[in-house]
Amino acid sequence: MIAIDQLIEESETKIFKAVFPNTTNHYDTLFGGTALQLMDEVSFICATRFSRKKVVTVSTDKIDFNKSIPEGTIIELVARVTEVGRTSCVVKVDIFKEDMYSYDRELAVSGHFKFVAINNEKEPIPIIDSK
Repeated sequence: MIAIDQLIEESETKIFKAVFPNTTNHYDTLFGGTALQLMDEVSFICATRFSRKKVVTVSTDKIDFNKSIPEGTIIELVARVTEVGRTSCVVKVDIFKEDMYSYDRELAVSGHFKFVAINNEKEPIPIIDSK
C-alpha cells in the first residue's frame, strides 16, 4: 500500500488553458462560472487520481476571486488533496494567471472542493483502501 503522503504528491493535477473570448464576460475577463467549472473539473481529476475510485463533488468552500483574469492570458489550475477523511477528501485548487508575453504570474483564484467516494449504488465507501 502506498503511503497517503505519496498518494497526495502523485495525484497533484495541473491543467493549462488560454483565456479566449468565448470564456469571458462583458468586462473581457474570465467568467466566474467558467472558472468554477474548470476548478471542479481539475479537482475531480485530482480526487480520482488520489483515490482511484468513483467520486462526486459534495461541496465547495470559500472560492476567492482575488484577481481578474483578462482575455488573452494563460491560466494554470493546480489541484492538490489537502484533507483526507474516511469516505471523503478535500482538494484545494489555485488558478494562476500568466501574461502570454512576459513572465508575470500571480495567484488569481483559490477554492476548496470536497469529494466523497461512492460505490455502484452511489453509497459512500472508504476513499482509500487500508491494508
